[in-house]
Amino acid sequence: MTLNFDIDACTGCMLCTKVCNFGAIEKDGDKVKFDLDLCVLCGSCEEVCRDNAIKIERKIIDKESLADYKDVWVWCETSEGRLRGVGLELVTKGRELADKLGENLVAVLIGHEIEAHAETLIHHGADKVYVVDEKIFEHYTTDAYTIALNTLIAPHKPSIVLYGATSNGRDLAPRVAARMALGLTADCTGLAIDDERQLIQTRPAFGGNIMAEIISPYTRPQMATVRPNVFKPDEPDTSRTGDIEKVELTISPVQVRTRVLESVNETVEGMRSVEEADVIVCSGRGIKDPSNLEMPKKLAELLDGAVGGSRPIVDLGWLPPSQQVGQSGRTVCPKLYIALGISGAIQHLFGMQSSDIIVAINKDPDAPIFSVADFGIVGDIFTVLPEVIEAVEELQAKR
Repeated sequence: MTLNFDIDACTGCMLCTKVCNFGAIEKDGDKVKFDLDLCVLCGSCEEVCRDNAIKIERKIIDKESLADYKDVWVWCETSEGRLRGVGLELVTKGRELADKLGENLVAVLIGHEIEAHAETLIHHGADKVYVVDEKIFEHYTTDAYTIALNTLIAPHKPSIVLYGATSNGRDLAPRVAARMALGLTADCTGLAIDDERQLIQTRPAFGGNIMAEIISPYTRPQMATVRPNVFKPDEPDTSRTGDIEKVELTISPVQVRTRVLESVNETVEGMRSVEEADVIVCSGRGIKDPSNLEMPKKLAELLDGAVGGSRPIVDLGWLPPSQQVGQSGRTVCPKLYIALGISGAIQHLFGMQSSDIIVAINKDPDAPIFSVADFGIVGDIFTVLPEVIEAVEELQAKR
């Protein structure tokens, strides 16, 4: 990448000097000048320049220069001061990738009053944690978080950066990738390292009918988002040690165009989140009528679980979208997943096949759901389910 500065177009507004976190721009009469030894080509100055006087030319990286990019990074999202589970999942996977490459695993925390999570990330496998802890990052905003992450990435040159495919991660990752002229693979279901040390990013394609393996051979860092519950976090090792580095960033108000006035948690009354439940009772088209959902709800209540649904019954309005399991809904990984009248289209399997124990009830012995089930019952759910509910009630009565 190279920086081009059109001094004749510069009007001397000095905005670029206010946003540079590396001291690479200073006033020079009624213009500015750049110290290219300090500049890391992060793009902050280019973004705020109203006169289009600053342009960063981004080029394909030659093969020799790819070796300059090292380490696996994971952006670990926080929400209301709490560390989101997908961060720990990606730290576990990132540890595996870093070990294969013989490189370090670095976690990035951005937020306010979140430094305490750094040690947790080290216990789960991180070698180093960068902590950006400022009031301006208390609530997620596209501009502030993009600036923060881009400012960290530019000088350190990681080889891989992973994000959780949450609503915020899906907003942040493409913004950072576009700003650095990089590729991005979204909603990955698998990550691996090939013989040429490239990141193999696996994700569904063509409506989920095939699995595509994607590489980014000419750009660095390689970037991917991964949906929550695709990978399982390892148990923490409290004996692990690592480095925690606090990073102070200067962000001008002119760079942040939005601010959060209020945060409201949207919940569906009487519905437990399928992403957080240890037990999910999920119904498909075989349930036939919305009134028949009372039986799955009864079983979920007995097992202290959540009620889920496949896409067809959510599209019919029988359950809210928040309860949909599958490629176009939520990816889940409960301890127990009970599939009722679900045939097992590949799009649904993507969202639940990593569950610890899968129990399927379907009257079609050839239903694809049985290929991933640990226990399968071939039968009519309206005959089998009442017996299951009765058996659970009897067991609970004996306790």
